[in-house]
Amino acid sequence: MTSTVVNGGISFWYADDGLPAAREPLPGDATADVVIVGGGYTGLWTAYYLKKAAPFLRITVLEQKFCGYGASGRNGGWLYNGIAGRDRYAKLYGRDAAVRLQKAMNDTVAEVVRVAAEEGIDADIVRGGVLEVARTPAQLARLRAFHEQELSYGEKDRELYGARETAERIRVADAVGSAWTPHGARVHPVKLVKGLAAAVEALGVTVHESTPVTEIRPGHAVTPYGTVRASYVLRCTEGFTASLKGQRRTWLPMNSSMVATEPLSEEQWAAIGWAGRETLGDMAHAYMYAQRTADGRIALGGRGVPYRFGSRTDNDGRTQRETVEALRGILVDFFPALAGVRIAHAWSGVLGVPRDWCASVTLDRATGLGWAGGYVGSGVATAHLAGRTLCDLVQLDSGQAGATELTGLPWVGHRVRKWEPEPLRWLGVHGMYATYRSADRRERVSHSMAPSRLARLADRVAGRH
Repeated sequence: MTSTVVNGGISFWYADDGLPAAREPLPGDATADVVIVGGGYTGLWTAYYLKKAAPFLRITVLEQKFCGYGASGRNGGWLYNGIAGRDRYAKLYGRDAAVRLQKAMNDTVAEVVRVAAEEGIDADIVRGGVLEVARTPAQLARLRAFHEQELSYGEKDRELYGARETAERIRVADAVGSAWTPHGARVHPVKLVKGLAAAVEALGVTVHESTPVTEIRPGHAVTPYGTVRASYVLRCTEGFTASLKGQRRTWLPMNSSMVATEPLSEEQWAAIGWAGRETLGDMAHAYMYAQRTADGRIALGGRGVPYRFGSRTDNDGRTQRETVEALRGILVDFFPALAGVRIAHAWSGVLGVPRDWCASVTLDRATGLGWAGGYVGSGVATAHLAGRTLCDLVQLDSGQAGATELTGLPWVGHRVRKWEPEPLRWLGVHGMYATYRSADRRERVSHSMAPSRLARLADRVAGRH
């Protein structure tokens, strides 16, 4: 069932919507007030809100390939309120600070939907929320604990379901329970990033593509075609950060892979349900994520080969055959009625992982250098909040505006140590995910409510807790 799979080509989303028309590279040395390195969600949202707030600013975006080439054009289309590092921020800065961060993320989902409508961006958005299912006793215990934790962070509108109520939404094999939050939406990632790039240009932001930045230093973004000088240089490169000079160990480029099925028939959808178009996840340690696409497919993802030696990134999304087979196995395991369904497309991308697994936003007032990222797979909405926050930080530093709720969030200014050098980095990440998969297998056969000790060991080694 994988012999005719379209493999790579960046992602299914580009196969569906087409590659964008090319924008001109940087023609030579230039100046700006703000230069943004990276034309994905983070960089484009930063440019959008900055130009809206201060139309007089000269803003330039530099993108190594084309806008949305990275994770912004390859993700699972989960616009939801999860953020990496919230629990750690609660320990570092107090629970009230973490509650404010969570509220900002809840509000972010609605803000993205609002702006898309205002700018006329049709990104196949459906606000069906997020449904996360449990399929073993141990997963159910984690699900209930997770649900209670989310309630404690102020999310009072979420719901906990048993097996019957779960099946009424989506009929996942062996599901014994689920939790649902309304703070989530399905999106078509490429339609969103294309529309956002067009909106940014329409505001008067200069966007140069096919312009790799090789070095960032105070006041300078260096490329093979020239240097852009600016008071503020903002790094918005997420999983591609390791390619910049001096940044090899800053954020680890974690690999995530996806498949998309052929369009399902009405009979197949009737067997599954999924009428609410919720985004779907599970409570496994090596978790999956999925959506029902606008054209009636299932797009499903998981880790696959999690990391390439030396922080290398993939070539246009090409994915190993074993990973495609593994993801197909998850699909059929969840939905046995789809055993005969063909996988039409497979692809991969990278996401940025800091050493403490905490997303962050920073502007160094001494140098004018700023950055945001480390989203650990929750970037569709988090990138938007990061972009708005970078906008507010630049305005605060330049005296154009005062402090805001966003500039006071606990992830602002957070810094963390670098990742270990190779081969420790490669051994650690691959060992961690092998351990998580072993923990999932043990939980499936043990029927115990207690989580596997292997998973706790992997968490400690990874620095996630």
